Amino acid sequence: MAARTAGARLEERWRDILAVHARTMCEIDRALHPHGLGASDFEVLDLLVTEAPGDGDRCRVQNLVGRVHLSQSALSRLIARLERDGLVTRSTCTEDRRGVYVALTPRGRDLHAAILPLQRAALARTLGDDEGPRPS
Repeated sequence: MAARTAGARLEERWRDILAVHARTMCEIDRALHPHGLGASDFEVLDLLVTEAPGDGDRCRVQNLVGRVHLSQSALSRLIARLERDGLVTRSTCTEDRRGVYVALTPRGRDLHAAILPLQRAALARTLGDDEGPRPS
């Protein structure tokens, strides 16, 4: 009986995590929708700012795959859409032609800076901030 109870507690915790994730993603999507972006779009832009902080800096797509919660093909489609929108550029790695680099454009960097406060506010609404209580 104890094993079943422990299993039920784990399942409940897992479902709580999924519920918080879903609420948070929806909140970010709502906040960024007027700017033509969703939570996953922002996540890629945010990672590129972190991974390639200077103008012209670039990041291998392979380095992003493990950091976003998308399949490699879904990430490739997302990057292609961001490229069509003028937010990133892609280039082939000359040392390894299978490798692809992605870099923020000035427009992508400016959009990220403009919407960063919206994303952080959405996180604070759903997750709470460091000084306040966490929603249940």
